[in-house]
Formats: sequence, C-alpha cells, structure tokens
Amino acid sequence: MLTFRDENYGRQHDMLVGLTIAAFTTMQCPNCQSQLSPYAKQCDRCGEEILAGQHLLEESGVVEPAPATESKSAVRPRSGANGEYRFASLGDRFIAFALDSALLFGLFAIVDAWAFMRWGAVEGAELQLTTAAILMAIVLNSTILFLYGWLFESVCGATLGKALVGIRVVGSDGRGMFKSCAMRNALRLVDGIGFYLLGALVAGCSGIRQRIGDVFAQTAVVEESYGIGIRMSALIVLVGALAGAGYAVPRICSVDRSVHSRHLNQVVVRVGRNGNSAYFRVAKYVVDVQAAAQ
Repeated sequence: MLTFRDENYGRQHDMLVGLTIAAFTTMQCPNCQSQLSPYAKQCDRCGEEILAGQHLLEESGVVEPAPATESKSAVRPRSGANGEYRFASLGDRFIAFALDSALLFGLFAIVDAWAFMRWGAVEGAELQLTTAAILMAIVLNSTILFLYGWLFESVCGATLGKALVGIRVVGSDGRGMFKSCAMRNALRLVDGIGFYLLGALVAGCSGIRQRIGDVFAQTAVVEESYGIGIRMSALIVLVGALAGAGYAVPRICSVDRSVHSRHLNQVVVRVGRNGNSAYFRVAKYVVDVQAAAQ
C-alpha cells in the first residue's frame, strides 16, 4: 500500500535524475580542458582522442568535471609552464607578418608577371597593362593570400613566418579551426585598412591582442616552441620562393604570350623608358624618373 511518502520519494528521485543528467551534458577534454559532448570521440580544439569512458569517469568522481557554466566562446589564455598559453606580442606578430609578406612577394611577382604578359601588351620599351590584366592579378593575389593563411593556420597552426618567430593561432572551445581560420583570414580585408593600422590599433587595445578577424573568429595568437627542423624547413621554403621568383620572372617577361581580349582591353597603366628616363603612367597621371648623368 502506497502512502504520501512514496509519492514524495518518487518526485525526489525524478528530480535527482534530472539534475544528474543536466550536470553531465558536457565533459572535459583531459588534454586541454575544453568543454565537449559526453560522447565526443575527439577534441575539436586540440585534436586529442577521447577515451570512450571519459564521461563515466567524471560521473563517478574519479575525474572532476569542468564547471557547466563556463562559456564555450571564450578564448582562454594558457602559459607554457602550467599548461596555459602566453599571448604573442605585437612585435612578434609584426616580424611574422614581414616574413610572410616576403614569401608572398615572391609568389605575387611570378603570378603578376604571368598575368601582365598574358593580358597586357608590350610595344617597344613600354609595358601596357589592360583592365583585364590588372583584375586578373588582383584576383590571383587575393586567392593566394587567403589560401596561404587559411590552410597553413588551420592545418599546421601557423604560417611559415609565424613558425620562424615561434607563435601560432589557437581557436576557442567547440569551434573547428577550418571555419575559424577561414573567417580570420577573410577579415584581413578589414584589418588591412591603412596598411594594417586598423588591425594593429584594435589588437593593441585588446587584452588578449585580438585583431578584428580574431574577435569574430574567436581565435588568438599565442607563443609556441617549434623545433629546429620546422624552423629550418620554413626558412628554406622562404628563401626558395624568393630565389624562384628571381629566376622565373625574367623568363616569363622575355616571352610574349599576350592574348587580346575584346572585353576589358582598355590600357590603364603604362610603364616604360624614354631615353634616360623611366615613366609610370596611370590615366592622366605620369611619374617620370630621370637617370643620373654619368
């Protein structure tokens, strides 16, 4: 025979079961302490494999679970000695940016030379750049810039310049690096306003040195120790790109492969020599450079 005590007991039991289920809807990554689904097989942040019984260890009290109220969108700083990151300084990020720019300069030089000779025209000592040649160069350069940053940061955590300096990009909890790095590099268009002055000002005012792309992508740049092998490989690729550009550009420009298109064929830029002077002409504006007399 049931009494009112049995009914109260049933209500209390249901309440305890509900609280238990709510408390363990997330579990903690044993490597980076990120919040994960109890049935996740791999950490979205660090890539570490999760044991099948990890959530059972937390439920049994063997492993203390992370607080359920922690935000999944916050980027948490950690430093090297105690398992936390140290955020990279703006000086290190500028040096990495300069190294990456040197590498990209070599790639851009090869691509631009090909586009200019393909859709431009050469008449005597004058190179004529059409609207099609300039648009093609801009599209190719933008694509290379985006793919370089996106693929290297999402797969390796750092571009070649960042690897040489010793910094890398980390994401927030619960967000894939491919998506975060894609957004981070797409917003370079905004951060690059004023030769990256806007991005530098935003990062300087941020407590964790996030530029606009980092804020929207929920990423941060932190210090990282790379081995000598990785740094030497990055340096070899950097020097190789510059040497390759020096070798390839003159050979590309020595062959006329121009294609005359019926569209976008208006000449907008002229570069050439006239006697002892060189000139650069855009529309009605002309810049003349006189050679020094011997």
